[in-house]
Amino acid sequence: MVCSPFKSYALTSVYLGLKTGWTFGASLFGSILGFAILKPLSKALPEKFGGGYFGPKENVCVQSAATAAGSLGLLFTSGFPAAYQLGLLGSSPTADFGRLITFTFAVAYIGIFFTMPLRRLYILKLKLVFPSSVAAAFTIRSLHVGKNAAAVAMKKTWTLVIAFLIAITWRVISEYAPGIMWDWHWGYWFYKAGWHGIIGAENWGWIFEWTPAFIGVGLLVPLNASVSFASGAVIAWGIIGPAIVAAGVAFGTPMSPDYPGYVNYSNMILDDPVNAPSPKYWFIWPGCMCLLCASVGEIAANYKSLLASFAMMLEPIIEKIRPNKHLDINKDGALLDPVPLNEQTPFWLWGGGTVLSTIMCMIVMKYQFDQNPGITLLAIIIAFFFSLIGAECAGRVSVIPVTTLGNFSQLIFGGISKGAGQAAAVNQLNNGLTGMIALAASEQCADMLGDLKTTHLLGASPRVQLYAQMVGALVSIFLSAGMYVVFTKAYPCINELSTTTCSFPAPDVGAWRAVSIAVSAPSLPIPKTSGILSIVLGVVVLLQTFVKYKFFTPDKHHWFPNWNALGIAFILGPLCTYPMAMLFGSIVAFVWRKRAPAHFQMFGYAIAAGGIAGEGLGGIVNAVLQIAGVSGAVKGTAVGCPMNAYCG
Repeated sequence: MVCSPFKSYALTSVYLGLKTGWTFGASLFGSILGFAILKPLSKALPEKFGGGYFGPKENVCVQSAATAAGSLGLLFTSGFPAAYQLGLLGSSPTADFGRLITFTFAVAYIGIFFTMPLRRLYILKLKLVFPSSVAAAFTIRSLHVGKNAAAVAMKKTWTLVIAFLIAITWRVISEYAPGIMWDWHWGYWFYKAGWHGIIGAENWGWIFEWTPAFIGVGLLVPLNASVSFASGAVIAWGIIGPAIVAAGVAFGTPMSPDYPGYVNYSNMILDDPVNAPSPKYWFIWPGCMCLLCASVGEIAANYKSLLASFAMMLEPIIEKIRPNKHLDINKDGALLDPVPLNEQTPFWLWGGGTVLSTIMCMIVMKYQFDQNPGITLLAIIIAFFFSLIGAECAGRVSVIPVTTLGNFSQLIFGGISKGAGQAAAVNQLNNGLTGMIALAASEQCADMLGDLKTTHLLGASPRVQLYAQMVGALVSIFLSAGMYVVFTKAYPCINELSTTTCSFPAPDVGAWRAVSIAVSAPSLPIPKTSGILSIVLGVVVLLQTFVKYKFFTPDKHHWFPNWNALGIAFILGPLCTYPMAMLFGSIVAFVWRKRAPAHFQMFGYAIAAGGIAGEGLGGIVNAVLQIAGVSGAVKGTAVGCPMNAYCG
């Protein structure tokens, strides 16, 4: 029961990743649910059994473990399904479970250890916001501090529990009538009523979905992120997508001769990806370029801070070699560390952990996947640089483009494998595995820094947070892999290319597979028009980032588009349910904050956290029901679904 905050999020992480390609930090959920469980136990149990004082610092430790528990989920929502779709692994995840566990263990701790020296740069010097981490800190403080702390804690706890129960119940029940309770296919409804032209709205994914998770996410993220996400959907699937189809550049697949005009534009089974791509495939490249250039642009704009991070990382080594030789960077008063020396993470701990986890990764990759240890070491070094990009994005906009960073790592190592003359299948497996190393390290680095931001605001111990992250990651190794096995058993379409529709769109899988094929092919299978748009978008993103930092003060930066969110919308669609739901939640939060800020502070975060966790665990219940043969697909109704086919 004590472990349930981070167990719950490990399960939720895989569900949300397969649904959307995104996972969301467990800071808020772990903060409130951890308090709800451990505060009563701290009073009821004797000290030798875990009782005793439970305050803000103990609460942030629980929250940190919950965050780490979900940090490895994206491995099973991107790289591994793509490898199975390409036939690069065994017959099934069940047969490969041992290899899945060992690979996950090998990459579980690299990002956690090498993040520790970056704390002084991103939190003490740059003072990045980390929005969800700040929200978690304020939430924890309100639960424990103040004359009304007990009453406030009770209200927030019950709010989260009620939101959680409503979300999980709604997700399970709606599975039996998805066309009525979950997805509103309004374009198809009007089409059946005689307005045939409106079927285009259905074709391009303009469906409203009553998803507690994404409405909850909208309550948390800045309005800029939601507007950018929705704008990306409009640009891609409301303007450019229809235009390239009308011009004969991209092509859809008719759904049925009985429903003329009803077309599937998300097919990723491609015989000729250059000359006859689907719109979904066509948009992968502009989306990836948008994400990559947005992240690189942010790093380039803050290159001085990047150099400072290296100086601070080398300081302990220089002090050992040349005592009393301090680097100039320490003259900056902003870098004075307020944490007592005995609570800081010493060099031997994070440095030794980095070395040991690197060696472990090299051994596993060699003996389980036959990958050259030198390639693995290079992948880890590159993963470190990519982690800096992930940290920037998490600290500024709470969006971590880790899958794109993994894709870029694929491009690098795919080129290396091709230059070494390796067979296409070997190249695809190698570039996929190295990409997953970058993905895992980037996700852990961003999550760890977010937790260290909460730690900083509450005056807790960074060293204790490292221990908590290590425990949470250990939980994630087994739960994430286990949930992947459960979901693929219930929904085989996740790992197969034999179907064009699936309850889990898994958008990252298509991008991952496309990059694997592209870098191992004799020539890049990128449509010319898609490549041109990618280049144009990359230039625009870099120029806009330059203008933002050169001519505008930080308080004006929120007026510029969030290119990470736009890029994700490009890759996710044609599926506009999540941008619409997220925008809906953000508008509710915006109005709520304006009219009753104290009321929002009391209930808003708890409702969001409960909704996200509830939907994720509801999806797991549905997977179990699917395996048992009593799910909505078997016992439910297709009323409201297109073509009277079950759409859950």
